[in-house]
Amino acid sequence: MVGLTDLARSRRCSLSAETCQETADGSAQADVRPLPRLHSALRRAAPALGLFAAARLTGLLVMAGWAWRIDRPPRRTLARSWDSDWYMLIAEHGYGRTLTWPDGAVQSDLAFFPLYPGLIRAVTAVLPVTSGSAGLLISWAGAATAALGIYAIGELLYGRRAATALVLLWGLLPHSIVLSMAYTEPVLTAFAAWSLYAVLTGRWLWAGALSALAGLARPNGIAVAAAVLAAAGYSALKARGDARGEARERDRGKARERGRERRQEKTWGKHRRLWAGAVLAPAGWCAYVLYVGFRTGDPLGGYFAVQRGWTSKFDFGVGALRVVRDIVLRPALLPMVLAMLIVAASVVLFALLVLARPPVALLVYTGVLVLITVGGSGFFESKPRFLLPAFPLLLPLARAMTKARPGAAALVTVALAGLSFAYGTYLLMLSPIAL
Repeated sequence: MVGLTDLARSRRCSLSAETCQETADGSAQADVRPLPRLHSALRRAAPALGLFAAARLTGLLVMAGWAWRIDRPPRRTLARSWDSDWYMLIAEHGYGRTLTWPDGAVQSDLAFFPLYPGLIRAVTAVLPVTSGSAGLLISWAGAATAALGIYAIGELLYGRRAATALVLLWGLLPHSIVLSMAYTEPVLTAFAAWSLYAVLTGRWLWAGALSALAGLARPNGIAVAAAVLAAAGYSALKARGDARGEARERDRGKARERGRERRQEKTWGKHRRLWAGAVLAPAGWCAYVLYVGFRTGDPLGGYFAVQRGWTSKFDFGVGALRVVRDIVLRPALLPMVLAMLIVAASVVLFALLVLARPPVALLVYTGVLVLITVGGSGFFESKPRFLLPAFPLLLPLARAMTKARPGAAALVTVALAGLSFAYGTYLLMLSPIAL
């Protein structure tokens, strides 16, 4: 794996020969600047952000056109569909709502993490807008912030062309209509992307703080904390090896002792920030899980009992395999078939990502998201949505597009756009099951 501290320490790309090949100006190496000024960063990211905005706006227009055709209000469809309604009710009335089904199953709103409804309540407190409009504003801002963070990671690792392709691919996923809805995936991806960028550039306190916020956004936000912890452990082990090397050199002369002492002081300061960030990273997720546990009378198991009421549990894929068997052997709805194909594609893409040897933080983050999605049972049709934050899965495809002929890359982009716009409209307007 590539050393994360090396990425932060070096201004010049050092991952591999391939890493430095693709830049927007065609130079042989990418001049990586971990601390760019904001206006410079936005200028470089502008083409990618423009393409992302165009993709999402076109998808919205296609969906809105169909909504008007069947006399459904587009804004309400985006703001109050399925899980969105639960978040709006939490923002408006707080926690405490439950649904009891004839079979005895109880669905509690405690299954929904608090950051998004908290943000909605804050926006409605300062702006004269409804909860639904506030939710959409937050989701759209989160999607834009996530796209910028994804671009920053792509540029840091593989240059501007690959970063632009990465953002465009993320905006054209089959389920990318969710990025325009009052859902939590855009918010989670925004915090995740910038937390991972902070890890790659050695900002451990920022990485931990953003990871804690990601953990308050969604249950699978724990993937961000796992990435920060793994990267911190890897960095600490590498630093320990470097310290042993310095110890072996200590007896060879004392001419540079003073410089070594200064470096040691800086190293200790960095280690303090590293471990502080690592401790902070899972704080948000753990805090909410414990809150639900104490509120339900079972501190360690209460939250997971609430999730079981929604038929959601981790069973190493046993439940998912049963659903796959039914899809293969019996007639199935289109969202179920596409969900199966998208999950299968994610496993293949993860294998390609492993072969590409990305930084350990990206590998752990993506691996945990894929594991949670594949190994969890319940709401099989929602699995593609759970994978939306797993943008590193698209890195191999983005790099391949930068090396492909322009005509081939354009053809792939048009095909993905057609699928994304048509399927997004279908999911919101025609599908009989929830996203």
